[in-house]
Amino acid sequence: MSILGGTIQTGDWKGEKHVPVIEAPASAQAGEVFEVKYFVGKEIAHPNTLEHHISWIKLFFVPEGGKPVELADSHFSAHGELDSFDEPCSIAKIKLQKSGKLVALSYCNIHGLWENSVDIKIG
Repeated sequence: MSILGGTIQTGDWKGEKHVPVIEAPASAQAGEVFEVKYFVGKEIAHPNTLEHHISWIKLFFVPEGGKPVELADSHFSAHGELDSFDEPCSIAKIKLQKSGKLVALSYCNIHGLWENSVDIKIG
């Protein structure tokens, strides 16, 4: 059994501020570049303070019948130092050859790991 498997939390991002949101087209053409926005805090803002913040978000692709591939990795390190803040939001431009799932994994320094996924059809 996976050590991390039992610690990764999920939920509906509309009601849980820690769940990463993935905005991507439902379908794309093979080899076509498209944009994926992945972030935390669409419906409910997540705090962004020294005490409580999103440290990072990773974006993966899991092709049908395949293993996960990391597509993007975003770290957020300005949490109030010198009155500067960064919001946990990134955009990746990707191209795929197969259908599968886009998966985002975020890390809150207090509440741990959170995951969300969306299907993407490649034609």
